[in-house]
Amino acid sequence: MEISTNIQRALAYFHLDKPEASWEELKVRLLAITDESLAIAHGNLGSDFAHSEFYQEMYFALREVSKQGNLSLDQYRALATGQSIMAAANARIEGRPEALVKLIDRLNQNDHHNSQGGVHPSLSVGAPQDPLSWNELSELYMVERSINLKEKSRKGAMTTHRAIGGAFESIGLNDLRGHTREDLIALRTKLLEGRQASTVNNLLSQLGAVLEWAVSTDKLTKHYADKLKITKGADSKREAFTREQVLTLMEQANALPVASWERWALSLLSITGARVGEVSFLTKADIKQVDDLWCIDINEDEDGKSIKTKHSKRLVPLVDGALGFDLSAFLQAVDVGALPSDHGVSPDKASKVLGQLIKQTLGDELGEHRTLHSLRHHMAASMKAAGVELQYAQAVTGHASRTITYDTYGGSIPVQRKHEAICKALEEGVAQ
Repeated sequence: MEISTNIQRALAYFHLDKPEASWEELKVRLLAITDESLAIAHGNLGSDFAHSEFYQEMYFALREVSKQGNLSLDQYRALATGQSIMAAANARIEGRPEALVKLIDRLNQNDHHNSQGGVHPSLSVGAPQDPLSWNELSELYMVERSINLKEKSRKGAMTTHRAIGGAFESIGLNDLRGHTREDLIALRTKLLEGRQASTVNNLLSQLGAVLEWAVSTDKLTKHYADKLKITKGADSKREAFTREQVLTLMEQANALPVASWERWALSLLSITGARVGEVSFLTKADIKQVDDLWCIDINEDEDGKSIKTKHSKRLVPLVDGALGFDLSAFLQAVDVGALPSDHGVSPDKASKVLGQLIKQTLGDELGEHRTLHSLRHHMAASMKAAGVELQYAQAVTGHASRTITYDTYGGSIPVQRKHEAICKALEEGVAQ
């Protein structure tokens, strides 16, 4: 019933509920919607969310309507343009108005062509021969897919899409309908400027996903992104910290005030191999005893929390004395509000502050390819060096794939087993 109601709303909103409406009448409504979407002020979180939901609702409703076979050609043209408007309006919320502006120009240009005796309006706006830029395709893709993405993932995808869009602009490709394999090779070459091969491969994965979706939804007839990834020199150059470096960082952490969130965030990253975002979201309720062992409970049970995948939800035991970690002092600090979340510290801020702390502590010894994330690499590499079984390493690090756990970083597992794995890793497994 909700879908039916949404379709009825969409038909009325775009005047598609009037079979007798001419293209000129439909176009007037499309221009009004586009102008309205461009004029709305954004910046209020609640209002922006409501607008975004409406745009997505209309987009999906129009997609359902497009499956019908009883519309006129003019209505199908208006429907296709309406989908583009909703995608562009969603981008406008994030401060990217160019797609809306382009649609207004296109609709107005259509007026000019008609006055000069040009092609029939029903064959212009939204017609297959109209250019389709990467930015337009990206907007359509994100409107449809963003409903399944967490906010952080959505922002990450948009950052990736903007990088790809910039490369398309640099090589002068403004219409993907006629792209060639040579165009995408030129794009890859442009993306490689100032980027590592592994980073470019991530960008190419996103490119391929969007183009594959475009073909499956009839936005494009074909794409040429298969097997574009770089195989030579594409391995990540990230390095794990050495045991000596981690011990130095723990000494620095222990020298910080007991109430310092930096002290405990750096300590937890060092002795658990958790991600910085996971540690940043921890609350007092997430520090708990399970089977007589103190653990951090990594979850997304509260609003605002986020974990990478479903496999990231886990309990990681805290080993007293590991690398100099003082469990008793930590528990007391938790009681007085010394976790990052107690200070309103976001994952991005934590990453920036702790990354700077690491640079200051290690100086020239840091090396070119070590970052805050290298603490996670150190844990996995240490478990591998100590001969920890893969299933226990996976349970500690929260990876879905055993291959990922050891190749990149070095069921329900009892916390006692995980405690033993961490003890073994940090006592025996010395990552060099």
